[in-house]
Amino acid sequence: GMSETMKDYSEKRDFHRMKMNSEIELTDSNGVAIPGICRDLSGTGMQLYVERAFAEGDEIHTLLPSTSKQFPPFETVCRVLRCVPEGDGFLLGMEIVKVKR
Repeated sequence: GMSETMKDYSEKRDFHRMKMNSEIELTDSNGVAIPGICRDLSGTGMQLYVERAFAEGDEIHTLLPSTSKQFPPFETVCRVLRCVPEGDGFLLGMEIVKVKR
């Protein structure tokens, strides 16, 4: 039934998601650099913690620096899906539009 399909889907989705707490470099559409923290990363998106708000639909370039030889720098163009206040900053739900490297 429907619920099995959903369960199956969410398990597959969770399998690809990596919890992390890595510094990430963001560049907004004006070329302004903003530091952030990448909370989790999946094949289709990421969750970031930043100190300023973004609007839904904003395109942001992200660069996750290399942490090891197995994990080269990961550079993307993302679109903001949601921006929720959290603590002293904001939690961004981001959709990966394009992976640059």
